[in-house]
This record gives sequence, structure tokens and C-alpha cells, in this order.
Amino acid sequence: MAAKSIVIIPTYNELDNVGPMANAIMELESAFDILFIDDQSPDGTAAVIEQLQSQFPDRIHLEKRSGKLGLGTAYIHGFKWALANGYEYIFEMDCDFSHNPKDLERLLTACETGVDVAIGSRYCRGGRVKNWPFKRILMSYFASVYVRLILWIGIKDTTAGFKCYRAEVLKKIKLDQVIFKGYAFQICMKFAAIKHGFVVKEIPITFIDRVLGESKMSTGIFKEAFFGVWKMRKMDL
Repeated sequence: MAAKSIVIIPTYNELDNVGPMANAIMELESAFDILFIDDQSPDGTAAVIEQLQSQFPDRIHLEKRSGKLGLGTAYIHGFKWALANGYEYIFEMDCDFSHNPKDLERLLTACETGVDVAIGSRYCRGGRVKNWPFKRILMSYFASVYVRLILWIGIKDTTAGFKCYRAEVLKKIKLDQVIFKGYAFQICMKFAAIKHGFVVKEIPITFIDRVLGESKMSTGIFKEAFFGVWKMRKMDL
């Protein structure tokens, strides 16, 4: 029988991070399985994950996709896989250690005690950002302000990508309607959960900019989020 919690981690050229990340999650007190979604990383990321699977049988899973298809579609793929395999708590997490694996326990506790979606938040009281240029912090913060004004939601970190969902949330949201690939995907999932009346809570975390590997941020991702929030208001989620 599957463990009750699974952490979905999309990967593209994360050769230096997958091993340390997997080991850090396996060492946690609570039992978390991991589902890596790899988009044909040319650096051999998938081969490292396959080695980890032999080390942690039935705890680490790998789905390989045909190419670089975007963060949002990777998570949708992962959500459907996790639901089909009976997981109760389903997490989103980056592979680059910008999210502290130890904070998985805190998000899980929140969802075990009445929260439907727990968000690891940089901008709620107690949240912090380390190693980002001040200009990028300002851009990220005011992007969240913009989203709150357009969508009328009270989430301070609207683009956060570190979350725990109770399975019921993902069963209710029309996942095939969530067409966004970048930050807009993160915004849309929070908006959909709130629209359906689920309890969404921000849990303060310290976000640390990646040390190894390259950022996937692009101008296209930013534009998708900027214009996408207007589409979300009319979407059937």
C-alpha cells in the first residue's frame, strides 16, 4: 500500500541536486514518497534517479516525459499519477533546495489538522527570502500584490511553488482546465482551491535561491502570469 504522502518534483538538468534532495527527504521523520517528473534532461538527471530507485525501492518513483513541456504540465501529470496511486497528501516542491525539505513536515502537519492547501510562503508573517537581489524580491512581492487585486484573493505569496494539497482538493479541481505552465500555474491552482471553498493557509518559510544548476525563469513565464490572471477570472476550474 502506498504511503499517505508524496512529494512531486519536476526536474530538468538537476543532476547535482536530485541525489542530495532525495536523501534529505528520505531522512525525514515522516514517511514521504517522491515522484520525479523528468523532461528528458540532457545532463543525465533521470539516470541518477533510477539509481536512487534501486536504493529506495517503492519510495522513489520516476515518470519520464518526451521533452521540456513546462512546469505546470509536469505537476498536472504528477497529480493524476498520485491520485491514481491512492496518496492522501500531495506536495509540490522544487529540486534546487530553495525549499527546505524539513519544512515538508510543517506543511503536512497543517493539512493533517484542518487545512486543505498549505502554502510555504515567503511573504506572510515570519516568511523570508535569502540570496535574492533586492530588485527580484520587489518584483516577486508586487507581482503577488497585482494578483491579489485582480483575483480578489488574500494569499500573500501567490506564485509560491511549495505546497501540500489534501487529495480531495485535486479531485475537485478540473485539472485539464489548468493550461498554464509557469508562475501562472501556481496562481491558478491557489485560485481554483479558494473558488471551491477549500481552506488555504500560508505557512512561513525561508526561501533560499538555488546554489547549483540554472534557474528556469524566463520573460515568457512572467508574461503568462501577468496576462493569465485575467483569463483565470472567467475559467471553469
